[in-house]
Amino acid sequence: MTTSHDSAGRWSDLDRPPLNATALRRALVLPDGGLWTSLDVVESTGSTNSDLVARAGELPEGAVLVAEAQTSARGRLDRGWTAPPRSGLFVSVLLKPEVPMHRWGWLPLLTGVAVATGLGRAAGVDLSLKWPNDVLVRVDGEERKTGGILAEGAGGHGVVVGLGLNVSLRADELPVPTAGSLLLGNAVSTDRDTLLRSVLRSLERWYETWQRSDGDPAASGLQRAYAEKCATLGRRVRVELPGERTLEGDAVAVDGDGRIVVETEGGGTEAVAAGDIVHLRAVG
Repeated sequence: MTTSHDSAGRWSDLDRPPLNATALRRALVLPDGGLWTSLDVVESTGSTNSDLVARAGELPEGAVLVAEAQTSARGRLDRGWTAPPRSGLFVSVLLKPEVPMHRWGWLPLLTGVAVATGLGRAAGVDLSLKWPNDVLVRVDGEERKTGGILAEGAGGHGVVVGLGLNVSLRADELPVPTAGSLLLGNAVSTDRDTLLRSVLRSLERWYETWQRSDGDPAASGLQRAYAEKCATLGRRVRVELPGERTLEGDAVAVDGDGRIVVETEGGGTEAVAAGDIVHLRAVG
């Protein structure tokens, strides 16, 4: 893990200045309290999630780790995530929720809502969420994945939630044709300092609201907010389930446990807790 300097130093890409760690700490790590207790920016690391998981026992809740580049970033199912240095937000946070553990599964969905609402304000783009943890942006009228969220248990010391978000990737830099970025989605701002502040402030607000409601997704308004942002609902979908089983039907709801509810051809429903979703078409 290589520590980043607060000064600009030698920029490899003048369109992609480094994050200002000092200014970010001043704005987010508040002396009179708040969720965020520390914020570190490193030049490069394998995975911010892995780094925070390894240190979760010695760190207080609210530790934030940001990398300008990641060499071994992971998405769900250990899929890789690559992007040029300083082209996105690669950030992990340590949370230690004081709510019933069976409700911790809402944390990646909560983070998705926080990201979509925070970036909607700061970047001026209308983001949506693909269940359970993809962030979508429209590029030339087409939904593209611009970010992903990964939550990992930290060995009894809470949960580490990571976000990888493409900010300034140009078309010729996309890893796959179905990827997108805030830049390609015509964001009004791609200033990563501004975007990161907005995301973390939004995450703090949603997390505190959820905790005050004892993790209840309905009472906190989280379940409704997620449904409003979820591009999967109202769509014909195919769900690729563990054990090479597939399920096809209409995604009709997200239940109280954060599962996607699929209505099948026979009129029955099945709630899915884990699986890969493929959007087939809109219902009707």
